[in-house]
Amino acid sequence: MELNKKNTWYIPFIYGLVVFIANFIGSQIPVSSSINMETQNFTNYQNLISQHQTAVNILTSFCYLIPVFGCVFYVLTMNEKNRQRRFINLPIAYSSISISGWIYYYLAEVITLLISKRYFDITIKNIILVSAMYIILECLFSFTLGFFIMETLHRKIFLPRFFPEGKIASTSGLVKPSNTFLFTVFYISVSVFPICFISFAYFSSISSTLKESDIRFIVFFIIILLLDIVIFITFQKYYSSPLKKLKEGTEKVKKGDYTDHVKIVSNDSFGELADTFNDMITSIDLNNKKLLAVQNSILTGMATMVESRDNSTGGHIKRTSDCVRIFVNFLKIQPEYSELSEKFCNDVIKAAPMHDLGKIAVPDAILQKPGRFTDEEYEKMKMHSAEGARIVGEVLKEVDDEDFKKLAINVAHYHHEKWNGQGYPEKLAGDQIPFEARIMALADVFDALVSKRCYKESFSFEKAFEIIQESAGSHFDPDLTKQFIRCRDKLEDLYLR
Repeated sequence: MELNKKNTWYIPFIYGLVVFIANFIGSQIPVSSSINMETQNFTNYQNLISQHQTAVNILTSFCYLIPVFGCVFYVLTMNEKNRQRRFINLPIAYSSISISGWIYYYLAEVITLLISKRYFDITIKNIILVSAMYIILECLFSFTLGFFIMETLHRKIFLPRFFPEGKIASTSGLVKPSNTFLFTVFYISVSVFPICFISFAYFSSISSTLKESDIRFIVFFIIILLLDIVIFITFQKYYSSPLKKLKEGTEKVKKGDYTDHVKIVSNDSFGELADTFNDMITSIDLNNKKLLAVQNSILTGMATMVESRDNSTGGHIKRTSDCVRIFVNFLKIQPEYSELSEKFCNDVIKAAPMHDLGKIAVPDAILQKPGRFTDEEYEKMKMHSAEGARIVGEVLKEVDDEDFKKLAINVAHYHHEKWNGQGYPEKLAGDQIPFEARIMALADVFDALVSKRCYKESFSFEKAFEIIQESAGSHFDPDLTKQFIRCRDKLEDLYLR
């Protein structure tokens, strides 16, 4: 989805409500009256506040207005150049803005006390220390609660919606929360808050009677404790989920699968690591494809060179490869063969041109003979299967894709095996014959039947499919034969073209 003003206007509004709620809840943090001890000094200060309550209310209202103005300014100054950067930075930006009102409040209080000290008998040191502790708690609470909620919404909902492929770490000007920062937020949320409130509860409990403010504090403490549990569980998943995805991605790369990228869309170290990991996979995949393309070109070139020595099979490699492609693409959409993966199908198609590569070791006198082979010559010709497997194995020795390597060797080695065990070179039978070799056998024989050779004329399509049908269960896999015959129209069209 395109990131623009029209489809993102509501997100800053939602986050603005989060900031307001975090500040409001924080403002309800009670300070135990037992801590204040209601000293004469504090009583004098309270009297001063009550005498100027109107002015105090006006000053206090700015605690809420300043963050609102800050958030509105942040959004209004977005433009086409900085929209993406500012949108990604929204949680950290709004969380930082949210504490500005309380910093202002404390500064205003300190200035007020310094001025009042000249006219009233007030010792401001203790009041400033108590107030500082309260403001620090307020800022920590507002920041961590706001950041926790906004970052969760950002990471789970909004960033994946607008950046489904990730790739946000390279955006210039981002404020990227480090793992240290995230851990600190986590630590404060589940450790500092409970410790502070437990301390307050202790001081309250040692007083002779619980005052109304202390009861209010205990209720608030229970709420904070429950909130900490939620934050703890969420942050646990925050760390464990991306690490699990990265581990799974690494395992796939280890097995030679470079197609599946890790989906972690977040403006933090995990998101940056995922983008780097995905770029690495893309680079490896690209280089691997180039290497495979070179290897395939070499193998196809070798196969073409071998074919150029054979007077009877001109165009056989191209035709059989096209037959395999049509047959495999038909098989993979059949319910009976739904387990065939896309990779397997592609690998069979890539391996098809290599099936007769072993003929490079057959002497010209045999390969170019215009008539039928003698028994001795036929035995030498049959050696091309095992020799082809050896050559393919050598050429693909450095290929990372073990599955493709094994499949290509099987196609070259076993495409002349027969279902009844009367083929060559190993006389395998039934399911002992690799599935890919059974596919190749059908395409190989079909082309031999419908093509003209020096020792025979080409058969009609009718005759060729009749022979293949009759060979089901003897030469060919009977189930695969049924599917191959169902491809008749497409195969005939291929040869007519």
